[in-house]
Amino acid sequence: MESRMHPQQGFRSCIGIISLGKSYTQERLEAACSRALAIGSPSYKSIRAILEKGLDRLPPQKEGPQQTSFITHSNIRGREYYQSNEEGEKTYADSSNN
Repeated sequence: MESRMHPQQGFRSCIGIISLGKSYTQERLEAACSRALAIGSPSYKSIRAILEKGLDRLPPQKEGPQQTSFITHSNIRGREYYQSNEEGEKTYADSSNN
C-alpha cells in the first residue's frame, strides 16, 4: 500500500491477496508472499503467478552474484585488440587494416 500515491489504491490489492487464501492454503500463501518480497515484486499479480506455477513450493533461491559467461568467437576481438596511446588515440593490434 505504501507504493501507491493514495493508500486507498492499495486496498484492492490487499483484498485480492487475502482472497487467494480461499483457493490456496495459508502456508502456501505465506510462502508465495515471502518469495514475492524476496524478488522485490510484492504485488497481487506476482503472488498469484507464484502460486499458479507452484514456485512457493520450491526452496528459496540462493543469493549471491551470478556468474556471467562471455562468448568466445573469432569475431570478438577483446580489449587487447584496442589499445590507447598517450594522446588518447586508438591504436589497433592489426595495423594492416589502416
